[in-house]
Amino acid sequence: MIDRCLIKDIPANIDKVIRLSGWVDTKRDHGKISFIDFRDRSGIVQMVLIPACLDEDSLSVSKDIRSEWVLECTGLVKERPEKLVNPDMLTGNVEIEVHSIKVLNSAETPVIPLDQEKSEINEESRLQYRYLDLRRQSMRDNLEARYKVTRFIRNYLDDHDFWEIETPYMTKSTPEGARDFVVPSRRQVGTFYALPQSPQQYKQLLMTAGIEKYFQIARCFRDEDTRKDRQPEFTQLDLEMSFVTEEDVMQLNENLLINLVKTHFPHKTIQQVPFPRITYKEAMEKYGSDRPDLRENPEDLDTLAFCWVVDFPQFEKNDDGSWTFSHNPFSAPKDKYMKDLMAGKNIENIISTQYDIALNGYEIGGGSIRNHQVEPLKKVLEIIGFDESAAEDAFGHMFQAFKSGTPPHGGIAWGLDRLVAILQGEDNIREVMAFPKTGDGRDPMMSSPSTIEINQLIELGIQIVKSKE
Repeated sequence: MIDRCLIKDIPANIDKVIRLSGWVDTKRDHGKISFIDFRDRSGIVQMVLIPACLDEDSLSVSKDIRSEWVLECTGLVKERPEKLVNPDMLTGNVEIEVHSIKVLNSAETPVIPLDQEKSEINEESRLQYRYLDLRRQSMRDNLEARYKVTRFIRNYLDDHDFWEIETPYMTKSTPEGARDFVVPSRRQVGTFYALPQSPQQYKQLLMTAGIEKYFQIARCFRDEDTRKDRQPEFTQLDLEMSFVTEEDVMQLNENLLINLVKTHFPHKTIQQVPFPRITYKEAMEKYGSDRPDLRENPEDLDTLAFCWVVDFPQFEKNDDGSWTFSHNPFSAPKDKYMKDLMAGKNIENIISTQYDIALNGYEIGGGSIRNHQVEPLKKVLEIIGFDESAAEDAFGHMFQAFKSGTPPHGGIAWGLDRLVAILQGEDNIREVMAFPKTGDGRDPMMSSPSTIEINQLIELGIQIVKSKE
């Protein structure tokens, strides 16, 4: 007997007795004979329950079995009669003549239907009972695709001499464009860690350390309003390289994306290779967006129109007329604008080394060549309103690092959730995340966020002040 045969391997074991474990997808009673569509992660197979073939205990148990029960079964793999072959199933040419059944766990009737399209199910319920929602085939397909994407990325970058290095989840709150999630410190009462909006500073410090080629499948956290392509916690492909130009970084990433699509999404067509390059000015004037959708036929979900958007302005105006950075304070200007930056003049015309990559109207990644010397970084901070003391308080650790011999470097970060969603034909990144939050940042399954005990608040030196609204 073959022990724990996965369903996908059953067709290769005709006329053999196997043991398989999984879930009852559906059960159909036809008089004395019953049929079970039996499911594991790898697929579905039809099992036939014939009283004469079952042992006494199994015959008794078989009468009670319902959908979503967890079973361990042994049986004989038999070819189906030709007229009963189901060509739409991986196992459509075989069935299992069951000999014994062991109930590993019974199950209540699922509180959400598992045989309906996701659009027919209330999303709050889908997230509250996500462990059931993930049993649906479309969700399993999405998670499998996500795994294959991350595996491909890791292998590709390993082949190109990158090291995967983890950076901390508890760091310092610094101005990087969005609100931080903060974590109070018990040992240093009144102080707080911040969860990283990105590994931006750490990856630059790794370049200072001489790593030269770094990447990470990184978790990031931003306390901002959510939407269908944004979540409070999300995943990036984050990478950085030393001694490179904009062209080096863009070419590596373009080749990675092309090979990823060819390997795991061969039914998709990349509209144009090499990817077209559009300046920010051209994108805004021609398309009204810095993430233009260049598809010739936007209705065709199997067309992938990648493009690079380059030559972004280094700075942009706030509503009050002050300057802020366009992307982050660490982006360097193009060489010919360095003098203007250092002189603090012609600010509105300074062009950055920033490059974004767009796909079908979504930004899926962005990066730049960085300021790797202290004075240009200080000048950027001065232009956006930091006095010397505030700059030192926020970024003094970076200034000190850059004085120790930091090489020129640049990198990029992809929105991994967003990329996988597009490749899977989904219009919401929650569909490619195992346990996402609702649109207002809640987790209905875990009932979070939640209050904590008063003793914890006291220990942390925190008092809750209720809004007067």
